[in-house]
Amino acid sequence: MLSGLTILLVCLVIVVPVPFAVDAGRFLVPVWTWATLALLYFAAVLACVAAAPRTRRAVAACLLQAALAAALALTVPGAGWLPILLVFGAALSAYVAPPWTTVVVIVANTAALGVSGGLSDEGRGTLEAVLGVGLYLLLQVSAVMVSVALRHERSMRTELSAAHAELAAAAVLQNEATRASERLRISRELHDLVGHQLTVLTLELESALHRGPDAGREHVERARTVARELLDDVRHTVGDLRRRAPDLRAALEAVAEAVPRPRVEISVADDVVADEEQTAALVRVVQEVVTNAVRHAEMATVLRLAVTRSGDRLTLVAQDDGLTSGEVRLGNGLRGIVERTRALGGEATFDASAGFRVEAHLAARSAS
Repeated sequence: MLSGLTILLVCLVIVVPVPFAVDAGRFLVPVWTWATLALLYFAAVLACVAAAPRTRRAVAACLLQAALAAALALTVPGAGWLPILLVFGAALSAYVAPPWTTVVVIVANTAALGVSGGLSDEGRGTLEAVLGVGLYLLLQVSAVMVSVALRHERSMRTELSAAHAELAAAAVLQNEATRASERLRISRELHDLVGHQLTVLTLELESALHRGPDAGREHVERARTVARELLDDVRHTVGDLRRRAPDLRAALEAVAEAVPRPRVEISVADDVVADEEQTAALVRVVQEVVTNAVRHAEMATVLRLAVTRSGDRLTLVAQDDGLTSGEVRLGNGLRGIVERTRALGGEATFDASAGFRVEAHLAARSAS
């Protein structure tokens, strides 16, 4: 997107001075007609930049801007740097359109340059005209190769960021699985050792209560009460160890920190309590949201994540500030979000009208 806007700015610098710097007699069409073609050309370039790569809209915009660039060059033959528009058009098509579109654009541009050279009244020889066309052909090929290299580098960076987010999520879940296993082991030992001993103590005191003298009855009653309280405490501790989930904010931040761009801002309400299963689901949902922003959010600088609790639901809202086409296409990642939320009694919705927004709802569970 940024490269396309840079190309558009350079084209403005090349085209805008032409009506003022070139003699009107060199125009093969009225100047106002040429200016109209120039405006249409800029609109086509902007549409090409804004279109999602490898789509029909991108192909149509690239072909249109190539045709209009050729028209601008042909209607003012030999006018300064106008033919460079064709080079920029080839570079742009290589970045946003399929390879066959780029081939078509280069062939059409080369033909237009040949015709423009023939229409020029500069009196150049045939050899010089051929060399000029050949030079621009080499410039187009070079520009296309640079665009392909940049696109490949960007794709590699995107995949690397997505892989980092996936590895961070896997690490969080793996660490939690280890901690959960350790908590389960400790809870079993507490139950088997301390719990068993306190149960025996309670039974012994029950026997002493029925057999002992009346003078010791009060002490035995107190001992029995203490033993029962200790047993309740152990049972509560065991249950708490079994239920305790990792810190949700820390888990989500670990995933967010793996991605350098866009910047991820996380907010978790104080009343949000998630168990292990819910935390694992939210971590995976955030991983998919972050990966989706890295791969598809054009020009996104920030992704905001907020987890709140409302009544009997936990809600995760994710919103980025990238450019979107307004369409939502459910790929494997977004389908995974839907499946995870439904498995926990919730739902997920998506909106691409202004940036990309994801809302995932889970059924809240008791914190006790």
